[in-house]
Amino acid sequence: MATARPKRKSGLKRAPAKRTPRKAKPGTRGLSPGECRLDSLSGDAEEARVRIEREGGLVLGAYSDPLGKNALILAILPIERIEPTPFQRDLSQAHHRKLADVVDRTGMFLDPVIAVTAPERGFWTPNGRHRLEAMRRLGARAITALIVPKREIAWQILALNTEKAHNLREKSLEVIRIYRGLLDEDAKRAENQFAFYLEEASLVTLGVCYEKNGKFAGGAYNPIVRRLEKFSEEPLSKAIKGHEKHADMLMDLDARVAEVIAKLKARGFVSPYLRAFVVARVNPLRWIQGEPPPLEEVLKTMRERAAKFNTERIKQEDLANVGGAPDTED
Repeated sequence: MATARPKRKSGLKRAPAKRTPRKAKPGTRGLSPGECRLDSLSGDAEEARVRIEREGGLVLGAYSDPLGKNALILAILPIERIEPTPFQRDLSQAHHRKLADVVDRTGMFLDPVIAVTAPERGFWTPNGRHRLEAMRRLGARAITALIVPKREIAWQILALNTEKAHNLREKSLEVIRIYRGLLDEDAKRAENQFAFYLEEASLVTLGVCYEKNGKFAGGAYNPIVRRLEKFSEEPLSKAIKGHEKHADMLMDLDARVAEVIAKLKARGFVSPYLRAFVVARVNPLRWIQGEPPPLEEVLKTMRERAAKFNTERIKQEDLANVGGAPDTED
């Protein structure tokens, strides 16, 4: 009788599992309607109120959020004083044009954008970019906004946004944009303190790759980087250098892999999984038991193996069982 193989201990810490909150007993959390009344503002909320008026906006009212009890401000902002956060996904032309048509037909803007104060002047919207562009398309002079005094909420909103599914490229670009925003905000804090906003350390590294090459084949390397890349205890200002170094190594490796692919194609091999095949062949992790080596060492080994790859020994049947991301996947 076969015995079960012992589980390998990699020593890597897994990110905490995302848990769905249990259903609470009705009426046991937060504030009642009357308790949400807010007669005065202080701290960040008062600073936000001053910013609104200084920027030419109009404060309509303020209240305590009925769930988290945080102060929120409803306001009308001059449309030229609000911009999307610099670290979110790209604008969808089709989506904002469709929204503009709907708003134009109803003649009313009924869904306020979420906004936070920008670092120096004006406001950012982490949730409402397409609504903002729709209003601009219609020539609006002002827009209704729900102002959240805590600017860090912008990172949280983007981290938790479930508006649409991301592909790897979109998610990585969004994460690196958040990262660069955090560098401007709080570069001295340890990187691992921002794990909630960044989700996975591998996305930072791949994000740097996609910044340099929007067609980078990240799907072929993501399983490797995701397994070995970890959030650092160093400040963001130092940690980013590690990600940039790993990104350079990844792109150099991919250039070597591309050379192998070109040779295979010259021999008549045709498959959307050629890159995945080559990467699997040069990946040393599949033979390593126990604690894996650091990412830099693995990437260096893969580059050396790619440089020595003998395409003459490859047969058509070798490609039959290959899996992974196709070469066209981002």
